[in-house]
Amino acid sequence: MAYTTAEGQQQLLDTIAEAIDALGEALTRFGVAYEELDESRGDELEARLFRPTQAAYGRARRVHSDFAERSGLPSRTFAQPAAPAAWHGARNLVEDAVGAIEDADDILSELQDSLLPVEVGDTELRAGMSAVRELLGPPQHDADAVLRLLWR
Repeated sequence: MAYTTAEGQQQLLDTIAEAIDALGEALTRFGVAYEELDESRGDELEARLFRPTQAAYGRARRVHSDFAERSGLPSRTFAQPAAPAAWHGARNLVEDAVGAIEDADDILSELQDSLLPVEVGDTELRAGMSAVRELLGPPQHDADAVLRLLWR
């Protein structure tokens, strides 16, 4: 499919925004789950899942806004998703949050595998997407261990 550079750049921004939205959803769910846990388990959730996800979220937003600026396109603002009800249960909220992290990683992985970042992106964008995916690694790998620890 043929596209102009501007269309390709906008597609890149829109796809990165999808990943950012998924990370925002994960953070919201972790926040609600944290409130449902005792202090020790909440601290473990925060250290091993929330903080790395928060770092990835912040980095992804910077990647998005910096690329938009370099491309002369408008940057998007990202609203925090509405918090789900606590009755979902902390375990389900954490599992859903980890699923959202996996969704974000899948979105970025597919984008990296496409030629779009090479054709209309730049070195800084590609490095930024890689950095976000590196930050997402620990929450994905630690999720099962954290879930076992939280509900043993």
